[in-house]
Amino acid sequence: MNIESTIAENKPLKESSRAWKRFKANKRGYYSLWLFVVLFSLSLFAEILSNDKPLLVSYEGSLYMPVLKTYPETTFGGDFETEADYVDPYVKQLLNSNGNWAIYPPNPFRYDTINYYSPLPNPAAPSQENLLGTDDRGRDVLARLIYGFRLSVLFAFVLTIIGVAIGVIAGAIQGYFGGRIDLYSQRVIEIWGSMPELYLLIIFASLFEPSIFLLIILLSVFGWMGLADYVRAEFLRGRNMEYVKAARALGLSNRAIMFRHLLPNSMTPVITFLPFRISGAILALTSLDFLGLGVPPSTPSLGELLAQGKENIEAWWLSMSTFVVLVGTLMLLIFIGEALREALDSRRG
Repeated sequence: MNIESTIAENKPLKESSRAWKRFKANKRGYYSLWLFVVLFSLSLFAEILSNDKPLLVSYEGSLYMPVLKTYPETTFGGDFETEADYVDPYVKQLLNSNGNWAIYPPNPFRYDTINYYSPLPNPAAPSQENLLGTDDRGRDVLARLIYGFRLSVLFAFVLTIIGVAIGVIAGAIQGYFGGRIDLYSQRVIEIWGSMPELYLLIIFASLFEPSIFLLIILLSVFGWMGLADYVRAEFLRGRNMEYVKAARALGLSNRAIMFRHLLPNSMTPVITFLPFRISGAILALTSLDFLGLGVPPSTPSLGELLAQGKENIEAWWLSMSTFVVLVGTLMLLIFIGEALREALDSRRG
């Protein structure tokens, strides 16, 4: 009995190890995963990589960290009690004179920093000061891409987690119990799925102030239905198998059977579709921002940059840089999804 239980416990571990080896064998997906993880990890430190405040200031023998704390201009020998404007040439001169020094981020602009001191009209072409140029309001495009990429990926992660949780629970209940519960649930899903999602977004955008939380709520109530169908099919197939009947005979509760036995064996389509759901969420946010139905205009967004590129056709750097970031992100996620699908296919060697 102990030998059998040990084999049963080691079987999922061996299968996971084989799946990971198959995933690593797909070099395109494996390196895409690492590249995506590196880019997303760097974007989490956007305030350090791209900011208009110095990372560290040495003034008259004392050290200051403006990126973490607010200091008035008088701290550095200025005239005003308000927060120091570190983009102002006068403040920069104070921080770099008489033995004082300041260390700025690699890109000395935040997503909302307006470069008032640029000699070029906005939108300005790429230059040594603004590597990817500025938008029509004088904000640095590189900074808005960094912050916009982080916002898009975090939004996609949250939306995917909520959609997966609702879809798994709904599909598990339908597939396990079947009968009238499954029949009535399918009719409700058909009615709910036929509702015009875009029209509802337009209506709510006119009634409430646009925000990222409103978008998550509205898209979450529609984003779970596709996944629920796959989970439902897996539970319908597995509920009459021998190990499920044995679990019932041993007196296990329905919840224990569903989430301890059936769910682990039904996670293949869930895991396989995760990268594609993340890419779909990024596209949804970008599309809504492009149409003006997404986040507020001041929020850094890939869709807002694309909309600016449409309004300023001659400013090719707006559309081109955003296009490269968006398409590159989606390609990485697609490669990861394809590698996951092949890795979880147990028929492959």
